[in-house]
Amino acid sequence: MSKALIRIGTRSSPLALWQARWVQKLLKDQNKDSELVLIQSQGDQNSTRPLYEMNIQGVFTKALDIALLDHKIDIAVHSYKDVPTLLPTGISNFAVLKRGNVSDILVTKTAEENWPEKAKIGTSSLRRSAQWKHRYPSHDSELLRGNVQKRLETLGKSNWIGALFASAGLERVEALPLNYMTLDWMIPAPAQGAVCIAGRTEDKDLQATIKLMECANTQTATQQERLFLRLLEGGCSAPIGALMTPTQAGWHFKGGVFSLDGKEKAVYENHFPIEEAEKIGALAAEAVLADGGAAIMSAIKKK
Repeated sequence: MSKALIRIGTRSSPLALWQARWVQKLLKDQNKDSELVLIQSQGDQNSTRPLYEMNIQGVFTKALDIALLDHKIDIAVHSYKDVPTLLPTGISNFAVLKRGNVSDILVTKTAEENWPEKAKIGTSSLRRSAQWKHRYPSHDSELLRGNVQKRLETLGKSNWIGALFASAGLERVEALPLNYMTLDWMIPAPAQGAVCIAGRTEDKDLQATIKLMECANTQTATQQERLFLRLLEGGCSAPIGALMTPTQAGWHFKGGVFSLDGKEKAVYENHFPIEEAEKIGALAAEAVLADGGAAIMSAIKKK
């Protein structure tokens, strides 16, 4: 694999290209040559319907999975939060890169003291919408789809007080506006801010090369956040958040599920010693389900 050109599969959005070029640079640091191969996802082809209505596992990753299995690309670069918790047969996660900013933000058009009682915000995320409504019960959300630049343009033409974004995405494409609020109270999506590289399970030599790029702390944290998500049986159709962060003494975990209208929540938060790292996702999921999470998830699945 040392002399072969590594074909990097990526979506064509500015953020996806930024992530793919980051991987390309890391490969160059290992004296590996590569090229980008642009693949259009189903999520990119339809930017008007809410993701949770499309009922497609891996709406942003399926096309890249197919390209991998068809040997049209050698690796695929993803925003890790978009990747289903169960990968297709024949595909493995080769590496998780060092995590960026995990925070959600509100890009604002109106200062908070001037917000009307019945304010509206833009978002395509059920998780963000539910947590916003939990904090601001009189507010409502409207659908906001498209790449970062398109969403910012839509916000500018709207009558909303602002729109919800992942800070990492805006930072990476240098599109972070001057007016925004960091929402440190909002639980991010599992694996938010992380980039992963997938490949064919059979390509062991390439996997070894890609593995050298991995951040061990990010891999451990996102693995447990995604385990939490899977055990709650969530996805794009459930408002589930999870964040695991390293501390001096071990790990801190916070995760939970919200009802779609934001009125109910089941949230678990705790500190763990280093040696319990591999148990955290399961312990947190068990606690959330027992503390009202199971009833919330059951109600969501009936809708």
